[in-house]
Amino acid sequence: MTSDFSQRCGCQSNEAGAPFSPSNPKSNSASTTLNTMSTFEVPQMDCPSEETLIRTAFASFGESVTFEFDTPNRKVHVYHADSPNLIEITMKSVGLGARRLSLEQVDVESAKKIREETKLNDSREAWVLKWLLGINAMMFFFELAVGVVAQSAGLIADSMDMFADAAVYIVALYAVGKAAQAKLKAAHLSGWLEAALAMGLLIEVIRRTFMGSEPASLIMMGVGSLALVANVACLLLIYQVRNHGTHMRASMIFSANDVLANAGVILAGGLVALTGSQIPDLVIGVIIGLVVLNGARRILMLR
Repeated sequence: MTSDFSQRCGCQSNEAGAPFSPSNPKSNSASTTLNTMSTFEVPQMDCPSEETLIRTAFASFGESVTFEFDTPNRKVHVYHADSPNLIEITMKSVGLGARRLSLEQVDVESAKKIREETKLNDSREAWVLKWLLGINAMMFFFELAVGVVAQSAGLIADSMDMFADAAVYIVALYAVGKAAQAKLKAAHLSGWLEAALAMGLLIEVIRRTFMGSEPASLIMMGVGSLALVANVACLLLIYQVRNHGTHMRASMIFSANDVLANAGVILAGGLVALTGSQIPDLVIGVIIGLVVLNGARRILMLR
């Protein structure tokens, strides 16, 4: 990450002449006039986990910012009250390659309407998030336990992927109504847990490469199929709130990617059965482990 939040002290002032910063109570007021829109291209934003990273980075701004996420096109519209330099610094600090495309004045009533619609959608989305959290947390523990017994790096890795999803959802739920520092600590905690689990998995793959293992192919395919059903259930839940914005439609893409990971485990199980080799299991374990580790890196880079 090239930018640091400490750079905010040199940013522009707001309409009242006071520095616009997260520590300025007036800048966090719900009455802040959102009269400016910054549009950013965010090349590395391809799922709701990146959206959560962006929201966490702006947590200390309170209601002085409102977002419109166009995740499929990798764009974010940020409605704010002046101080464009601070908005740009904060967006770039997330480390997703963001660059501002435009800066324009907007109708205050339109921005206010967007903020109100966002609040109305929050309660419905929170209900869906709780179910998504429950499904992913349950599958994490189940796949991890079975993966250890079945000596399958693929199942253990898929459980890490489930944990990564659960971590994103639990941070999103915990963040509601919390202070910025509490949100950041929660995000970092999930990031450290993800990193520790992913590193443990990769070390285990290395150990099995040299020491050998006998993954149970039938169990791999069976549990992989169960995880597939769980992720399809997540897709159906997200479908109920798909019209709440592009970020929820992007959640469907996120869960669809998880379905691909499940399919990878099932395929690896089939290849293990056909070849009698542990290599397919180890390969899928490494691939998913690296994906989870990269997600943890992005969370831990938040400041």
